[in-house]
Amino acid sequence: MPGSKSITNRALPLAAMACGESVLDGVLFAEDTEHMLAALEALGYEMEVHRARKRVRVVGRGADVPAKTVQLACGNSGTTIRFLTAMVALGRGSYVLDGIARMRERPIDELVVALRSLGARIDYEMREGFPPIRVAGDGLRGGTCTFADAKSSQFISAVLMAAPYAAGDVEVALVGPITSEPYVDMTLRMMAQFGVDVAERPTANGKVLVVPRQPYTPRTYSIEPDASNASYFLAAAAITQGASVTIPRLGAKSLQGDVHFIETISRMGARTVLADDAVTVEGPERLRGIDVDMAATPDMVQTLAVVALFAEGPTTVRNVWNLRIKETDRLDALERELAKLGARVSTGRDWIRIEPPAAITPASIATYDDHRMAMAFSIAGLRADGVVIENPECTRKTYPEFFDDLAKLRA
Repeated sequence: MPGSKSITNRALPLAAMACGESVLDGVLFAEDTEHMLAALEALGYEMEVHRARKRVRVVGRGADVPAKTVQLACGNSGTTIRFLTAMVALGRGSYVLDGIARMRERPIDELVVALRSLGARIDYEMREGFPPIRVAGDGLRGGTCTFADAKSSQFISAVLMAAPYAAGDVEVALVGPITSEPYVDMTLRMMAQFGVDVAERPTANGKVLVVPRQPYTPRTYSIEPDASNASYFLAAAAITQGASVTIPRLGAKSLQGDVHFIETISRMGARTVLADDAVTVEGPERLRGIDVDMAATPDMVQTLAVVALFAEGPTTVRNVWNLRIKETDRLDALERELAKLGARVSTGRDWIRIEPPAAITPASIATYDDHRMAMAFSIAGLRADGVVIENPECTRKTYPEFFDDLAKLRA
């Protein structure tokens, strides 16, 4: 499997903020990570990029952002615009961050409020609460910021990663449930790998993360395979009786919470093995529908929804409201496209219920320029004729070689 997008797009800014040279191996080269690479180059960081070797050398500058006046085009990469908004607040200059039309519909206000409370100067260039934004970099003073039911864990991760270079300690108060909490855990573990340990203090209604003033340490860093993208191959095994798929270098010790998707499909009847350094799924005689809360792994919902087409009985997924502000409104997109295949589907603000059809209806699947729609619905075509994926090129966002690798799997 290619490297993890989530880890790659954290490792790159962490390396840029380390004090010295880091070498990253297993780097994912896809649309989202190319936006991060291009942005760091525009910001003036010294880098050597070896695509064939999947390696990037980064010379970190601590809190110093080399370029002083830059416009950053972030495409539809949420990690790029959010992580770099916090990072450039440490610099001394004027930075405009923008993206494609869909990015301008994805809220960024919670991150802006948090950074302003730590001393950042940020203005909206067009619509209040949404990109494009202008950051007048003048460092962060430190202090306390609060996230209550944050729309995205990426807002929390952005603040955490920049926080070690604030003038004083930073306390990040987390109130209530945390959407995609495993991604916050990933950020904390990666910060520790780069030399910054964050303390945690429980509170009556959540917890406080205390980030000390401390520089990141440069290092050689190996990036795991992408657990989110692995889910499509694991799902392929789950819906195919007698099939078996193993993903090496991805196991119980993974930084990625999405590796636990196998626990969900295990509940549906798939046979699964999660070893320290590999994950395996085998297809059973039959699958059963389940009722599941996927707040911790929302990127797995589209994969599960397609698996649900081949289960006995309905499947209900709950507590995934943030899917409505992803690359597209994923709950709405799922409702439309699953119905084309013959399923009976209903949705609410934060849930979806799927009643599988007796047989799949051939259909052309719209992908809404959403890589996960294309990859998830392709799995249905392994069991049913006549499934056509529109705009398959959208997989370039995180997995350009997806359909080539899927063809190898079928062979």
